[in-house]
Amino acid sequence: MAARFTLEIAAGSLASALAAQAGGADRVELCEGLEYGGTTPSYGTLASARERVRLPLFVLVRPRPGDFLYDDAETEVMLRDIEQCVRLGCDGVVIGALDAEGEVDMPRCRALVAAAGPLAVTFHRAFDAAREPLRALGNIIELGCRRVLSSGAQAGAPQGAALLAACVQQAGERLAVMPGAGIDADNIAALARATGAREFHASAKAVRASSMRFRNPALAGLAPDWQQTDPARVRALRDALDRLA
Repeated sequence: MAARFTLEIAAGSLASALAAQAGGADRVELCEGLEYGGTTPSYGTLASARERVRLPLFVLVRPRPGDFLYDDAETEVMLRDIEQCVRLGCDGVVIGALDAEGEVDMPRCRALVAAAGPLAVTFHRAFDAAREPLRALGNIIELGCRRVLSSGAQAGAPQGAALLAACVQQAGERLAVMPGAGIDADNIAALARATGAREFHASAKAVRASSMRFRNPALAGLAPDWQQTDPARVRALRDALDRLA
């Protein structure tokens, strides 16, 4: 039998991380603010997740939404966040930085990788914003990253399948290419076949309705509902991958 496919769930809260675990995920990427691409989770979220989540726990280290061009102050924030991840016993960090020309910012990324020490490092979707993806992939391999998260430089991984397949081919055994964005139980099997990837990343979110009985009508624009990882959606992804193994 072929080796099991790996399913990583992007969890935007402690509740989502626990839902990922309940649904059969293999790994959690912990973050906050998934609605704008994700940022570093709070210390309380991180510490609580490390205590309660038994799965490998990777932490997104991204100081703000927007582009991936960081200054020295933002880099210092990321280095301090990585220190906390190491101190709390996390399994990995998810990093990335570009320069103004869309190239991998090697000096900043080397500093982030060095700070991670024994923790495994994933390069996040800053890769998708790079000028030349295959050249960027070579840089990421040179940095010693364990994997790269990518949508194939498209809005969703299914649309970027051709580039993802090329990245899988170029990386070989040196680095895992992990498709992410726009992945669900209906398309994950086809994406696996098209790309040759063995690791996949999804959020498996569903809307959680607020239990508030009182709602201030003056705050109609402030929606009380939110999105959270759904164990059933995680299980559907897991089952779809297991049928391929």
